[in-house]
Amino acid sequence: MQDLIIKTNNLTKTFSDGDKQTTVLKGVNLQIKRGEFVAIIGRSGAGKSTLLYQISLLDTPTSGEIMFDNKNIEKMTEDERTNFRLNNLGYVFQDYALLPDLTSLENVSLPLLMQGYTKQQAYKRAIEVLDQVGLQDKYESIPAKLSGGQQQRVSIARALAHSPAIIFADEPTANLDSESSLLVLKIFKEINAKGQTIVMVTHEAEYAKNADRVIVMKDGAIE
Repeated sequence: MQDLIIKTNNLTKTFSDGDKQTTVLKGVNLQIKRGEFVAIIGRSGAGKSTLLYQISLLDTPTSGEIMFDNKNIEKMTEDERTNFRLNNLGYVFQDYALLPDLTSLENVSLPLLMQGYTKQQAYKRAIEVLDQVGLQDKYESIPAKLSGGQQQRVSIARALAHSPAIIFADEPTANLDSESSLLVLKIFKEINAKGQTIVMVTHEAEYAKNADRVIVMKDGAIE
């Protein structure tokens, strides 16, 4: 049996707006195995992106426990969490989150430089992953010169560059046409086949079929 990379126990998340409190996650118990490609689906407001933000350490749950490789995330300091994210996790967002003034090569290299790679090492690795996602001719292009699908592939290359334990993808195809969406999913399947763990949130049940396992959320809980 594959070993668990993420386990949550009774995870809750409540947002406060003045006197009003909204509980978005209601005691979620989740297990993700190393090497899995997991899709989280559900209607708008079901809590799927909120769950992703908790398990990817971009937000802090109201209560409950997140175990990552048997480490209790809640016991980490803020600095330890930041370092853990930088070194172990990769992110692909709906809006690409690329820096507009940097080329593809620079966007992909930046997290590596933050980790202490030399510029030569960072560029060498960035070229490898840009080639892997089919952007051999776009090293020097800034985001404005790329299509949405190409920008998302730069985003995937950036997430892949430091060989993260997990890639978290939040609605990675939401802003793309169907052809670009299928290409992104094809890349995910290829990197997953090489052992990359991926957790993807999507509202497209058809795209979720590409994953090994589909988790359906409804009203803040796993259905």
